[in-house]
Amino acid sequence: MIEKFIPDMYQKNIYTIDYKKLKNIGIRCLLFDLDNTIAPFNMKKPSKKIKDLIEKLKDMGFRVVLFSNAGKKKLTPFKEKLEVDCAASCKKPSKTKYLKVLKKYKLSENEVAIIGDQLLTDVLGGNRVGIFTTLINPISKNEIIFSRFNRIIENIIIKRLNKKGLFEKGKYYD
Repeated sequence: MIEKFIPDMYQKNIYTIDYKKLKNIGIRCLLFDLDNTIAPFNMKKPSKKIKDLIEKLKDMGFRVVLFSNAGKKKLTPFKEKLEVDCAASCKKPSKTKYLKVLKKYKLSENEVAIIGDQLLTDVLGGNRVGIFTTLINPISKNEIIFSRFNRIIENIIIKRLNKKGLFEKGKYYD
């Protein structure tokens, strides 16, 4: 069971990910978590740097979807400015919204990647469905209370994975 928490790729942030590699292994759709992955949770709209990255990814042929546990109200300014689709209130790690995205865009599991900052939501959810999982470090230490609670559990899981030689925080790989 602990293997469900191991990401397929681990990078420092969304800007250090090798998107060409993802393209080469057949990934066509990128699901991005919002809070602490694309932007700090208190940011209201995307920065130019984020917009530029998303434009580059769309130019590479990726479908980009904001995939967040946050509500529509929070996602809408990002969706509109970035001109991407979004899935709000995903209830990650539940499989439901992941499966809806696969069906909606007529994609198979091996064509989709989730990129996020939490093992308990993004990585576990993606691994449960069988899509490619990418963990990044959170952008900010400032988080909602639910995420702070998740970090406590996440640190316990990371210690167990580390003991088994399965995952080490700060040791990036793709």
